[in-house]
Amino acid sequence: MELSDGVVTLSPLTLEDVDAHLAGEDDLLVRWLNGEPSTRASTEEYVRHCQDQWADKGTLRAFGVRAGDGLTLAGTIDVRLTLPGLAPGAANIAYGLYPAWRGRGLATRAVDLVCRYTATEGARVGVIRVDPANAASEAVARRAGFTYMKQVRETDGTCHNWYVRDLKGLAAPR
Repeated sequence: MELSDGVVTLSPLTLEDVDAHLAGEDDLLVRWLNGEPSTRASTEEYVRHCQDQWADKGTLRAFGVRAGDGLTLAGTIDVRLTLPGLAPGAANIAYGLYPAWRGRGLATRAVDLVCRYTATEGARVGVIRVDPANAASEAVARRAGFTYMKQVRETDGTCHNWYVRDLKGLAAPR
């Protein structure tokens, strides 16, 4: 499985991505996405889980975001086709880029690609949940065609702004 728009390529995470992920992770990724610093063991466990989800056609689709001449791992993006608190047909999208790759529009391209893919998997609505203090992630959501829907206090007490995008009628990615 590989999705590309000619600038960004998405493909499932592999164990070969572990070193690049560990090297690329910074305090912002920990704060906004992971919650705690990754270790080799936790990253390998997560990648194996992602591979199992792909093999079993599970509800998680985790991609490496790849860019540049060598399709270097620039970050990750994942889709959860079901998630507690989301309506049936809604899919949660989460993304993060490593510092060297931020500010180039790659996250917006990755979100658009994953929305097109997610539509082919039967999702009707994409949802991006963003900490209100994460202005960069909110900007990505807006540039990718998402609109602010509401602010939600999650069951764990965190607050997120929800951005949504209608996925019906999107063309499949290449």
